Amino acid sequence: MKEKIVFQHLFQILQKYFDSQQDGAFLDYHGSKELRDLLQLDARSNPGDWQEIFQWIDKYLTYSVKTAHPSFVNRMWSGANLPSLAGELVTAFSNSSSCTFESAPVSTLMEKYMIQQMLDLVGFSSGEGQMTTGSSNANMIGMMAARNAENDSVKQGGLFGQEKLFAFVSADAHYSMDKAANVLGIGLDQLIKIPLNRFGEMDVAQLEKGIAGVVAVGGKPFFVGLTAGTTIRGAYDSIVDCLALRDKYNFWLHVDGAWGGAVVLSQKLRTKYLRGIEQVDSFTFDFHKMLGAALMCNVFLINKRMHTLGNVLAGGDTSYIFHDESGNDVEDLGAVSLQCGRRIDSLKWFLDWKFYGRSGLAARVEKYLDLCTYAEQLIAGTPELELIVPRTSFNVCFCYKTEKNKSNTLNRALRQHLYKKGISLVGVASIKERVVLRLLIAHPDFTEKDIDTYFSDLVHVGNLLLREMER
Repeated sequence: MKEKIVFQHLFQILQKYFDSQQDGAFLDYHGSKELRDLLQLDARSNPGDWQEIFQWIDKYLTYSVKTAHPSFVNRMWSGANLPSLAGELVTAFSNSSSCTFESAPVSTLMEKYMIQQMLDLVGFSSGEGQMTTGSSNANMIGMMAARNAENDSVKQGGLFGQEKLFAFVSADAHYSMDKAANVLGIGLDQLIKIPLNRFGEMDVAQLEKGIAGVVAVGGKPFFVGLTAGTTIRGAYDSIVDCLALRDKYNFWLHVDGAWGGAVVLSQKLRTKYLRGIEQVDSFTFDFHKMLGAALMCNVFLINKRMHTLGNVLAGGDTSYIFHDESGNDVEDLGAVSLQCGRRIDSLKWFLDWKFYGRSGLAARVEKYLDLCTYAEQLIAGTPELELIVPRTSFNVCFCYKTEKNKSNTLNRALRQHLYKKGISLVGVASIKERVVLRLLIAHPDFTEKDIDTYFSDLVHVGNLLLREMER
């Protein structure tokens, strides 16, 4: 089959899928064993048969979750923006790596341009940054930069014989902080989890108590990681309160804004949730969550420091690939990245940025917050539903109300029933041993009507399940 015909047929399949993303059920559910039988992954193949390839593509799309469907409210992302999808296709076709300027000249300049745009947006002066594989890696790079800034001999000599370094995060910080402490040799025992206040935010008084306790026994507090929008509750740790502690104890202050960092685009929401962000040492947020870029798309920024990334991440003999002769103006981005080969993520973010602009993206985030307020009010007015904790931002944590000894069982069953029947997919988590359903809105076309439909379906199924339990 000629390439032209292959592309024509492929794009017909993709167009059909794209047009139907929000139709019908969000998933044709099958259990693992049943789905394996349906797919017949071990079926004998006919090399060179494009019709067979198209059949595999069709199977993949048929049984996958439609993340652009309004019933998909399970994760912090949904179907991707169209400009971003166009960028993803273009980079797939061009099939390059953004590790060197000579192999990816346009994406290198686009990434450098977007980094500067983000530094200016956040208010970081004389800073630097990079696009990473996601906030998990960005958090690790932040902790790594803090470790090496505290002790510049660590890169060469390691942590052997050094004073113990201690990092501090909230009890609800993302588990990537635990992974970072492990990978970097800090040790999980030296990652101190600080208790929360009633709103799910890091208790700053407890933070200072923990830092003082470490100092008293000769340890070194080198890193405090704040969360801008915790995974379960959506809480924002106080930046301003921690800036005063940083001045007192001289640690690196990092903000993980993977989910809630998108509010930086809205001046109104930035003032409410990220006051003081321009003074922290590093900040990361994802474009692929609220802002809708195709997965994955992230930025990590460092404030008031130049060449930190190179000092921390560069190493080994790289002369075979990096031939950058531009001095301090680094063009070969792979030389100052955690990995060598780098996906070209800059194009999709650049296209989104040009298409929507800051004001358009800010309006999207503000709309999400308004919809969360509406959902909260609807829960309050529905006898069968209960808000579990105060909503402070974008996460609505609730449950179907029933007797306490039945609540966890019923809500888990409710969530699974909605999923397996293709009605909706909502997040589930635990708060103080209570199972909660966690509504996340990251769909640009989501409306109050969609929220009405979602809760109407949920209450209907909940009523049926409760009656079954009471028989």
